[in-house]
Amino acid sequence: MDPSYLEFVNIREHVSFVHQKEQPKALDMAKEQIRAGVARAAKLEMVPERVVPVTDAVLVIGGGVGGLQSALDLANQGHKVYLVEQKPTIGGKMSMLDRTFPTDDCSI
Repeated sequence: MDPSYLEFVNIREHVSFVHQKEQPKALDMAKEQIRAGVARAAKLEMVPERVVPVTDAVLVIGGGVGGLQSALDLANQGHKVYLVEQKPTIGGKMSMLDRTFPTDDCSI
């Protein structure tokens, strides 16, 4: 079966948990969810598969502490990293601090 023809109906999350104490209502809701899922599935169209070239490059958005650490970790794993920051300097909120807790080290 082509995966583009697959439709899920989440009865557990959307019906069973919501209507635990109202079983007749839960049954009606489950039937309605299934009817809706079948109606959606009837309109699904096949999505053709494409083979695309994959590169070992990573885009990290944000030059704050988390972005910088992520970029370093990925670079150390051998990935080519592109780091994008909207501000003219990197460091995020840390660049606004003079000292950091608990060691009182310079934050820059």
